[in-house]
Amino acid sequence: MKYLILALSCVVFFSGCATWKGVKQDSADAWDATKETSVKVYESTKKAINEATSD
Repeated sequence: MKYLILALSCVVFFSGCATWKGVKQDSADAWDATKETSVKVYESTKKAINEATSD
C-alpha cells in the first residue's frame, strides 16, 4: 500500500515536469512567487499596523 501511494505521488509530481531540470525550474519559480507574495503581505501588514497605531 505504501509503495502504491508513493508511486502515485511520484506520477502526480512528475507529470507536469518531464525532466529533473523541469522539476528544479518549477520549484525555483514557486519559491520566487512565494518570496514576492511574502514581501507584499509583509509590507501591507506593516503599513496597516503603522496606520492603526499612528494616532
